[in-house]
Amino acid sequence: MKKTWLVIFFSVLIWSGINPKDYPTWALETAPAMIGFIVLVATRHRFQLTGLTYNLILIHSIILMIGGHYTYAEVPLFDWLKEVFNFERNNYDKLGHFAQGFVPAIIAREIIIRNHVVENINWMNFFIICICLAISAFYELIEWLVAVLSKKAAEAFLGTQGYLWDTQSDMAYALLGAVLALAMLSRTHDRQISKLIAEPVQPRF
Repeated sequence: MKKTWLVIFFSVLIWSGINPKDYPTWALETAPAMIGFIVLVATRHRFQLTGLTYNLILIHSIILMIGGHYTYAEVPLFDWLKEVFNFERNNYDKLGHFAQGFVPAIIAREIIIRNHVVENINWMNFFIICICLAISAFYELIEWLVAVLSKKAAEAFLGTQGYLWDTQSDMAYALLGAVLALAMLSRTHDRQISKLIAEPVQPRF
């Protein structure tokens, strides 16, 4: 399992870095995936995560790497979907922001449950959604900073495609992702956490 995870991660990362649309945008888009990988390696002995969480992190990383390679406004599959469904824009960035809520919701949930931060399930879900919205808002601030510092890089990094309410819709997609993750995966996540805590923890990589 660990070898498969690593092979997929680095295979997509290497592909992503070969002749991307432009390297500054590639670096900005893939940085969260690489930082996340470093954090996973640094914490693998003292806080192993569930398989569900590791797999979601991998999927999110792949989304970031694809966006870094093509830029979020020019991913070919979503250009095709744009033509087929007569969309006004390439919506790959919305997938990215949806994942920005969906994946952190499960990560935050696991940390909160296993560290007994909040015991009441309703308060826990509320705080998880707040955390995901905070992450989304912080990312929008980073995008704003990039826009201020470099107009050329900002156009590819933001992927607004002229949409006036892009920032607000990005946060709405992150909110939707967080809510759906909690609704769809909580039971599966609980089972995996119980199994992980009951068995001896072995590092994944």
